[in-house]
Amino acid sequence: MLRADGLSKRFGGLLAVQNVSFTQFAGEILAVIGPNGAGKTTLLNLLSGVYQPTSGRLHLLGQDVTSSPIEHRCHLGLGRAFQIVRPFPEMTVHENVTVGALFGTPGTTLPAARELAYDLLDRTGLAAHADKAAHELTLLQDKRLEVARALATRPQVLLLDEVMAGLRPAEAQEAVALVRSVRDSGVSVLFIEHIMPVVRDLADRVVVMDQGQVIAEGTYREVTSNPQVVSAYLGTEAELHA
Repeated sequence: MLRADGLSKRFGGLLAVQNVSFTQFAGEILAVIGPNGAGKTTLLNLLSGVYQPTSGRLHLLGQDVTSSPIEHRCHLGLGRAFQIVRPFPEMTVHENVTVGALFGTPGTTLPAARELAYDLLDRTGLAAHADKAAHELTLLQDKRLEVARALATRPQVLLLDEVMAGLRPAEAQEAVALVRSVRDSGVSVLFIEHIMPVVRDLADRVVVMDQGQVIAEGTYREVTSNPQVVSAYLGTEAELHA
């Protein structure tokens, strides 16, 4: 679904991402973890097209999209939900998702976009809030809206940037269930997360970054038993498995 080959990104004298390679497979939930400043969000910006890589190649669904703009990647099947949720505040929840549906697939009619938006609001637990202004939502509902807007673009691969941030433990578990339902609908998911129990419960496979590089890859148990990963997190193996 997604393949990065030697992706690097330099900002002046800072090499934020260095020679990162990984493959995401169909139907997989892949986590990218690492300490603050590891280069995780920069990597997501390279995958989604916000940044162009200094070197390396990126393939999406078998196509080379290394130099492709954001909208081309979106139309090809790449969606993204952001950590900081910024809906159109005065528009209704339903209208926000309708905008995503109209943008995601060129030629989509307004009636079709509205119908898809209602379906996604039902799937993400927001149907009862369809006619509310977006600014009236709670943080958990905002996170659900962000996922619904991304799904409205009809992605085959969905990028999630710390969508659990700021949620209480019970809310985070609701969000975990939502992400699982997204995968079960046929969408592969790549997510960044700092909350290790969420990573443990959700990820099929984990890529660990530190100082812009991949330092480990494998199952949650494999990477959190890796001494280099433990050192990068400045914790203990027991804490990571807690």
